[in-house]
Amino acid sequence: MRAILAGIATSALVAPALIARRAPAVPRAIAAKVVRPQRVAVAGEVPTVEPVELQDLTPEDARTYNAAIPFVRGPRPAARPFRFAGDDVQRARATDCLAAAAWYEAGDDPVGQQAVVQVVLNRLRHPAFPKTVCGVVFQGQERATGCQFTFTCDGALTRHPSEPAWERARQVATKALNGAVFAKVGYATHYHTDWVVPYWSASLDKLAEIHTHLFFRWTGWWGTPAAFRRTVSSDEPVIALLGTLSPVHRLGGALEEATTAIAAAPPGVTVAPLATGMVPGEPDSVTALLTGGAADTYPATAKAACGTRPKCKFLGWTDRAMLPRGTAMTPEQMANMSFSYLRDQNAGLERELWNCREFPRTGPGLCMRRQVVPVAAPTGAPVLRGPADLDGVRRRDEPVAATTPAS
Repeated sequence: MRAILAGIATSALVAPALIARRAPAVPRAIAAKVVRPQRVAVAGEVPTVEPVELQDLTPEDARTYNAAIPFVRGPRPAARPFRFAGDDVQRARATDCLAAAAWYEAGDDPVGQQAVVQVVLNRLRHPAFPKTVCGVVFQGQERATGCQFTFTCDGALTRHPSEPAWERARQVATKALNGAVFAKVGYATHYHTDWVVPYWSASLDKLAEIHTHLFFRWTGWWGTPAAFRRTVSSDEPVIALLGTLSPVHRLGGALEEATTAIAAAPPGVTVAPLATGMVPGEPDSVTALLTGGAADTYPATAKAACGTRPKCKFLGWTDRAMLPRGTAMTPEQMANMSFSYLRDQNAGLERELWNCREFPRTGPGLCMRRQVVPVAAPTGAPVLRGPADLDGVRRRDEPVAATTPAS
């Protein structure tokens, strides 16, 4: 096996130089416009994942250029099967993130969807990328020009697939998470449509063509099977952008697992219906009815409900009549709150506070403030807006203008 892997690695290093000499000639007018950076990362240096920048070519010139680049020679092994190891909630989140990538990148095309899904899972097991499915799909979505998959930052998520189309995409994702492999794209970690030429394409091995998409792997050791053995995480994050499409990613649904966690808490503690948006800008919030149980057990209950989230707010009442039922709290409800737990790991904050009129405490800093301010209800859902200039993997939509690169 070591000999086989060594042979693959050697051919991956040597083949690009041989292919460059045999590549078909690119018309001079097109070649003059193309910048061809090429750098092979050594095995001890993880390659950099860069935002996509496009060469200054028309769609017609880009197609001519892409057609002149030969496919890599030598071994092109299929990826190893991937099997998701998380619990049901984590699996549901991973499935919907993967299905979103499949549908928004490839439309309702099962072959294209399988290719996209395979690229996501290849990235998942490569140390250059995030180690969760949702992390890979939504990498860079918080930056206007940094998203790796265009649909995560251009406002495309405001339109939804039909229910049958969404279910078909979820089936493709489910099969991939259970070990299905789309062998044709091998260990590809990048792709783009044939009417654009990203700057990075000259540094990668061209592996396959699926419809209008071209698939690439890293040149050198980082494109060999040995590089795709990173331990992944099943701690799938909640993606608020998927909330309107996926129940497990809704803001209130972000805490569905708290119901399960709190079932193991001391007897007499029950979780109230989650009030989505109760605290504007803080979706990871839980309201709880603390019916019985010693006050000293409330911190453990809160931590169980918050799980591993870096930011969480737990608010508890012993008086059922004071429990908020809507998206805002009245001053009276705030004044009668029995216990709160706040966590913000980025700010180094973790605090447990009691209503000391109800539960007298002896230590400093354990009592809630007596003065409270009502929290206003949110006025509406945020409007998703895409940036003017987009980076990321190109979707398969044809360019609108024949003289303008896809965006």
